[in-house]
Amino acid sequence: MPIALITGITGQDGSYMAELLLARGYRVVGTVRPGKEPDYLRIAHVRERLQIVEGDLLDERALRRLIEQHRPTEIYNLAARASSSQLFQEPILTAEFNAVAVARILEAIRQVDPRIRFCQASSSEMFGNSLESPQHERTPFRPRNPYGVAKLFAHGMVETYRDTYGLFACSSILFNHESPRRGPEFVTRKIALGAARIKAGCTDSLPLGNLEARRDWGYAGDYVQGMWRMLQVAEPGDYVLATGETHSVKEFCEAAFERVGLDYRRHVAVDPQARRPPETVQLVGDASKARALLGWQPTVSFRDLVYMMVDADLERLQARA
Repeated sequence: MPIALITGITGQDGSYMAELLLARGYRVVGTVRPGKEPDYLRIAHVRERLQIVEGDLLDERALRRLIEQHRPTEIYNLAARASSSQLFQEPILTAEFNAVAVARILEAIRQVDPRIRFCQASSSEMFGNSLESPQHERTPFRPRNPYGVAKLFAHGMVETYRDTYGLFACSSILFNHESPRRGPEFVTRKIALGAARIKAGCTDSLPLGNLEARRDWGYAGDYVQGMWRMLQVAEPGDYVLATGETHSVKEFCEAAFERVGLDYRRHVAVDPQARRPPETVQLVGDASKARALLGWQPTVSFRDLVYMMVDADLERLQARA
């Protein structure tokens, strides 16, 4: 039986990865941060089939002991400080969790068992102020916030350990990926939950920032499938996972409110304080390599993704009523 270790198992990506691996017959070990009460909501339906352990990404010795104890055949590092509100808050702690922690994991793998296959969740934030669009694996990185900089350090360490020590280490360069399990601090979930709450009569307005901002939005369940496939092929490498198309925040609003039979223009209020600086080059991913070498492609359309999120929030609200 293959054994997988998932950091960040209680998050959006971790929960989908746990489901996928359990369905494929893995024994799944998931880490939670020590000293903090975990939120098991996203994995409640599979909790009894998982082994949950404390894993301190800031403690190299503890990581080594964790790997020695559980002897995973695959490790998926999905833990990160990721929300937009944290991009410029506590940059040193962001670097510790999103950058240096990856070096600790890679070094622990090298020392305990170099045969372990490792997947790092990299980010399109590494492209930042890119000079070209769409972005692919050979596009130069130009991060513009502490999160992107930290992810780029981790990305570079994966390549270094792969080239220097021969580890089977991969980076999945993930563009925006959403689901009903997305945290409420992200704009997509704010919109889906806002539309559901307005439909349910809980509120009447939804404050948002720049409605013209565009993103390459995909479904998180598709993206963990891509990460798993990276560790099943003969040679390690880095892969962009993206839909290759962009949609605006306004389009997300239109679809979300359409789902509940409302006109977003009657309820969405633009908050100038929530605006971000304009982007000169569009971030949109070219996943040609993943399609060709992994046989991966998105399965959920943009509109279906929006509908899925709104439906889930409506169901939650109705269950509480």
